[in-house]
Amino acid sequence: MSAPDRRKLVDCRHGSLSIRRQCALLGIARSGVYRPPPAANDNDLSVMRRIDELFTAWPFLGSRRMTALLRAEGLAINRKRVQRLMRKMGIAALGPKPRTTKSAPGHKIFPYLLRGLTIDRANQVWCADITYIPIGRGLLYLVAIHGLGEPCGAGMAAVEHHGQRIRRRGA
Repeated sequence: MSAPDRRKLVDCRHGSLSIRRQCALLGIARSGVYRPPPAANDNDLSVMRRIDELFTAWPFLGSRRMTALLRAEGLAINRKRVQRLMRKMGIAALGPKPRTTKSAPGHKIFPYLLRGLTIDRANQVWCADITYIPIGRGLLYLVAIHGLGEPCGAGMAAVEHHGQRIRRRGA
């Protein structure tokens, strides 16, 4: 459970547990309970949208290069702000990290099940893709399930927006 979710569990009017004790039990700092974080401003949202666009085009860019690109576009922004916004968005540069070729101890290696398989009929093999489309002030999640071996375009797509799922067959 994230720290903001744990902060919401603190009950200031609890009869037998003090706020200090509740924070200790939940493992959060009391300062976060007394002073809530400031709300994001519209400037942050526009910068986050631009960071997302740049990251979608070049997913290997880190905060340093992202800052340089944003400054080249005329934004007065520093690296710490870019790092904070990227962390808030949950994105990080896709690039070589230390020891990436080492497998974790006890990690099971799964076999590639399609090697040597001839796909010669419909509904023999399926795959799924998921992506999101930024719209307005939110995101639209798109999930497409494709049957390999089916005619082009056959499959099923599901769209979710604000918790409402819309399904469409044959998308």
